[in-house]
Amino acid sequence: MVKAYFDTFKMPMNITRCSNNYGSYQFPEKLIPLLINNCLNHEDLPVYGDGLNIRDWLYVEDHCKAIDMVLEGGRYGEVYNIGGHNEKTNILIVNSIISYLNKNVDNEITQELIKHVEDRKGHDRRYGIDPSKIKDELGWYPETTFEVGIDKTIQWYLDNKEWMENVTSGEYQKYYKKMYKGV
Repeated sequence: MVKAYFDTFKMPMNITRCSNNYGSYQFPEKLIPLLINNCLNHEDLPVYGDGLNIRDWLYVEDHCKAIDMVLEGGRYGEVYNIGGHNEKTNILIVNSIISYLNKNVDNEITQELIKHVEDRKGHDRRYGIDPSKIKDELGWYPETTFEVGIDKTIQWYLDNKEWMENVTSGEYQKYYKKMYKGV
């Protein structure tokens, strides 16, 4: 629909599509914050299927910088893919989080917490994205390697346990209902 407005009325627009984002303030229904929270609470670490599903991971600050570059220099009517150049299996993500926490928190987390669960129907084995256009046209390339980004992300959740506790305790839902009653 957005592209149709450009084609028909030359409305200035761009579309961006990205790979999986990770970083601070991500709700715990998403894989990385869910795993961090569950590790810290010694709860099961659910992993779809055999854990070999592959996703490309994009650190959220790199994503924001890419969007800014598209806003500032993108050609109107174009679609830009924003990828992290960090394709990883889900089981590698789990093991990275366990390893970081075992090195940095006095809270031994074992592999026994990993629980393989049935994969969702129609779940793709690999999500990949070709971000060559944004690199070629705008010179954007992610600055954050996965190894640096995952460490920063885990540390943010460790430094902001109260935020996670409020979100998972239902405090967020109470706030939402209070603020948006009748919406």
